[in-house]
Amino acid sequence: MPLIDKFMILAIAGQALLTVAILVLMGRERVPRVMSGEIPEADIAVDRSAYPLRARLLSNSFDNQFQLPVLFYVIAILAISTGGVVWLEVIAAWLFVALRYVHTVIHVTSNRVHKRFAVYTAGLAVLVILWLMVLFRLLSA
Repeated sequence: MPLIDKFMILAIAGQALLTVAILVLMGRERVPRVMSGEIPEADIAVDRSAYPLRARLLSNSFDNQFQLPVLFYVIAILAISTGGVVWLEVIAAWLFVALRYVHTVIHVTSNRVHKRFAVYTAGLAVLVILWLMVLFRLLSA
């Protein structure tokens, strides 16, 4: 396997690692509260409002990892599976992942919506560019 493909796979792994890390942090916030009876199961069976703010922020951030990142996984796997990944695609993939980490940090700390939205939009722009690069490469071959 070419080294460039390995770098793209590592970008995919970096995004997956972020998702798992948020899941672990969310579990550490939620499970003890339910297990101790602090939050009755009936209060969380339908919605998350019974959880404290940090647990809700983590939960929202976790849900967010199944929005744009799904499109990232699709294009990154398509790029690898069709062969011919180029460095600009790898750089765009890593930039997208880096922006997802920044978005997550903002989301689960200050949660400043304007900053979070700006980073989200930048990530979306990078993702669209990645899609266009890969599609152009594949369709012009």
